Amino acid sequence: MPKNAMSVGVRASAASTPGDGGGSAFRRIYARVADPEAFVPAGELVDVVRAEVSRSAFGGEQQLDTLVRQAADWSASSAEHFAALGKNADSEGRRLLARRAALGWAPLGLASGAWLQWLTSPGSGDDPLFLRALALYASDIGVGHPGAARGSAYLGLLRQLRLSENAVPLARLATDPRISDEAFRLPALLLVMSRRPGDFCAELIGADLCLRAVAFPPPLVLVGPEARADWEAIDYSGTRGDGPSPTAQCAAIADALIQAGPESQDRVYAGFAWALSALRGQAEALHDELSAALDPAYDMAQLMMLRAREGSVYHGQVMLEERPVAAWLKDCLRDPYPFLEVLARSRLIKPGRSGISPLINSLVGERGPMFRVFSPDDLGIISRWIDSLGAETGPGRAARDGEPTGSRPVPGRAAEPDRLARLPYLLTSAPVTGTGPRDLREAYHLLMMRTASADLRDWSLRYVMGWLGRTRHRMGPESVSLPQRWKPEGLRPWLQAQHDGHAEQFALSAETELPSRQAVVDDAVQTAPLTLIDGSWLQGFTDYELASSGIGHSLFETYWDELGNGEPKLNHPLIYREVLKGMDVDLPPTASREFAGWPGFRDTSFELPVYWLCIGRFPRTFLPEVLGLNLAMELSGVGGTYRRAAMALREYGFDTRFVDIHNTIDNVATGHSAWATDAVDTLMAGLPDSSGPDGRSEVWERVRSGYRSLNPPRGFLARRAGHRAERRWRHTKAVTSAGEEYFGV
Repeated sequence: MPKNAMSVGVRASAASTPGDGGGSAFRRIYARVADPEAFVPAGELVDVVRAEVSRSAFGGEQQLDTLVRQAADWSASSAEHFAALGKNADSEGRRLLARRAALGWAPLGLASGAWLQWLTSPGSGDDPLFLRALALYASDIGVGHPGAARGSAYLGLLRQLRLSENAVPLARLATDPRISDEAFRLPALLLVMSRRPGDFCAELIGADLCLRAVAFPPPLVLVGPEARADWEAIDYSGTRGDGPSPTAQCAAIADALIQAGPESQDRVYAGFAWALSALRGQAEALHDELSAALDPAYDMAQLMMLRAREGSVYHGQVMLEERPVAAWLKDCLRDPYPFLEVLARSRLIKPGRSGISPLINSLVGERGPMFRVFSPDDLGIISRWIDSLGAETGPGRAARDGEPTGSRPVPGRAAEPDRLARLPYLLTSAPVTGTGPRDLREAYHLLMMRTASADLRDWSLRYVMGWLGRTRHRMGPESVSLPQRWKPEGLRPWLQAQHDGHAEQFALSAETELPSRQAVVDDAVQTAPLTLIDGSWLQGFTDYELASSGIGHSLFETYWDELGNGEPKLNHPLIYREVLKGMDVDLPPTASREFAGWPGFRDTSFELPVYWLCIGRFPRTFLPEVLGLNLAMELSGVGGTYRRAAMALREYGFDTRFVDIHNTIDNVATGHSAWATDAVDTLMAGLPDSSGPDGRSEVWERVRSGYRSLNPPRGFLARRAGHRAERRWRHTKAVTSAGEEYFGV
């Protein structure tokens, strides 16, 4: 064991004291922005984060290669620094260091790559630069495979070390009292920035390149000998499968942004410098904590701090050295060491002999007054501390007379800088004023970006509620081709039957006259606002936790396919633009205001695209409806409509590639239609077979409603039903908001 950490004045930043009002700002931010539907407002919050990033900016001219070497050199030296800790510890000390190191890096490790999750938007889905960013992100999440993200590999490591109880979902990690506040700082801010990609794209790429250059997290050198893990995935630079080097991919994206102009260049460099500075601070804080933790008294002190508040309730009549234990425990919230000294002198402790000490023997036995108060890990901490008390010198001994209290490593929260203290408030302070888009064309344009105002978010929810209200109008058993009830054998048999039906309809229509050339062109033009945002109903499934989940992995892969797997030549919007050019139709860029205002479109051509864009922002709120819509969309043309469309295009000499490629990749055996049914079956199989909220029958009706929402009824009564649903939602929201305000929520 090493020199006593107490004697060198180490100040460790440990976990927040439970009940301190919600933990640090970084914990609260981390938990909030981990939500796939998280809303991060513009304005002051963006200014505060940008100022924080800019503080670390490099001065003078920079070269990417030089920056990458700097980060790699720091990573190597930091890893040596951590490895030295392990060399100075015995086997038990090394095991404890490994556990603390893995847990201390978990907020970043479990979210590895998540900061790239929103870089691609409906409006940039055909931009080669953003397609390259999407390819990099797809590699990080192990596209097409559930539980294959880099963060999943880190979760596997935590599970092997028996540390994963608070790791899923990601927001839950912020409640783990064993993790220091400082560990949440960098990942929390990265996740905030990921929800404002329009504001922080360049900074995110710079930060990502820094992390790729750092490669293997330095503290994890302490874990390697103690656990088997997918280290290639945990290494930020690790290549996934046969893919290209992630570092080279990111460097190419960063270089393209640097070439875009001085402002973009400065922001890339600022992101890199900030990330490296934050990593250094996080690693140094964790190193200090691990150094202190080699002293068993540090772990014991932290345990007392964590349990002091509830423990004080039950120890008002128990005395130690003529003072109630409850009073000692209350003091532990500030400094636990005086209590440890008293406890070490008490009859509850036999120094050096934990096995016969009443504190962890009779008191916590099945007949003791503290049965099950301490977990097995807690008891291990207490035993280790007691056993260390037998030494006259060395770690874990009780403080001797004359040793200054200030030299003790008191676990506690690191002070948060004033400049960031307002962030949690700013995350929740954007009001809804009721001034949403004026019409569908403006909504379409505004929804091209992932980021939105509070008003646009509110408007989007209302639009979806109204659309689904219209969809449910007179929705009976025969109004949707989906079965009336979901059965455990799943939807594959139904899917095959639907495909057979499409083929029969195509055969029957073989002799039907094809539409005129003018009609074909008009249909292609009016469908453009829809087709040029192909897959946008699934945009929410690019979210990190959803993209590799049991339900979401195939939905992300579908989205990935629609955008061409990162390759412009396979990108569906770009392919469709080639079809339009063959018809002498050259449209403005999809994300431009000119596109939404183009006079050749009819206003009604924006109704369904806007629904797609709105519902895609709420992958959790409308999960059953999105799954139903996805199934309807992927199945709609396979075997029939696409083949018919190809005939019409071919008749007039137009390119058929767009419909041909959809007829193959949407196939019912191994394509998007099959994946869509599998996603629905995965959802339904995990639900209780009962009625009522969240039961199979209710959720299945929502899936059927989503399926019908691709082509809802269009009559006056149906539209009126939609308006009523929208008004009901607005009323419910107003009542809820008033209640929250009344009760001070």
